[in-house]
Amino acid sequence: MATLRPQTPTPVAAPVEGSGRVLAAILITLLAWASAFIVIRGAGTEFTPGAMALGRLLVGAVCLSLLVLRRPLVRLTGREWVLTAAFGIAWFAAYNVALNTAEQTLDAGTTAMIVNIGPILIAVGAGLVLGEGIPRWLAIGAGVAFCGVLLIGISTGADGFGDISGILWCLVAAVTYAVGVLCQKPVLRRVSSTQLTWIGCVIGVVACLPYAGDLLRDVSTASTGSILGVVYLGAIPTALAFTTWGFALSKMPAARLGVSTYVVPPLTIILGLIVFGEVPGPLAVIGGVVCLVGVALSRRSPRLPG
Repeated sequence: MATLRPQTPTPVAAPVEGSGRVLAAILITLLAWASAFIVIRGAGTEFTPGAMALGRLLVGAVCLSLLVLRRPLVRLTGREWVLTAAFGIAWFAAYNVALNTAEQTLDAGTTAMIVNIGPILIAVGAGLVLGEGIPRWLAIGAGVAFCGVLLIGISTGADGFGDISGILWCLVAAVTYAVGVLCQKPVLRRVSSTQLTWIGCVIGVVACLPYAGDLLRDVSTASTGSILGVVYLGAIPTALAFTTWGFALSKMPAARLGVSTYVVPPLTIILGLIVFGEVPGPLAVIGGVVCLVGVALSRRSPRLPG
């Protein structure tokens, strides 16, 4: 039988343990993930989606091994192994392949805006899977965000840039991102973020092994810049940023941490403008703003009586 927890009399959130370190971890994560959208866009001209995902994960697994294998490892329970396997397959393998595929036809900023509906999916998943319920504002926010995705899709067709498949792959990326977070959170109660990220990354490598032939072919023909881009994706947005994300997630609720990712799309749009001169169409920008409004609405708390 579940144990009821006493209500906290004050609405002020409790301070996060090691808040300075947590803030630094969040900032590193956001900057690294925003840059990943740009690097994927650039290297995607010479690497196929599956090959890029496998190359990124191989580099990430090697980098993480140098950190993890020098420390004692926590033995995972059977349930933790199931959750970790789902975490690795969903967020490392499926997410990366879907994201890389989306950016074959969509600009980095548009991709980031659509993928950023992930926090809503995390909240909905927690309500359905963990029995936390779906509050009214969450349902409203999800509907608003979906309208934003539709606007981005309309803009994509109207501007003649990409096709609807890019939107669908973005949605796959958002769903697998949410699944990964929901599976990751319970395991972090006992396992360090570094160890869990390493195991998830290795599982992702195994899941992406069917793309090994594509990776060998692409590496043999790709430019040095694109190869270094894949190495960067593995070392920084994967090995470093997933570890700092896991550390922050172990110190605070997933929903609260998910809010911080709202700044990734604006950062990505700025970087895309600087590097590629890419700017999402006006309707796509409006759609992205609508998505963010929907996410913000989903985080509203119901007014307490009295």
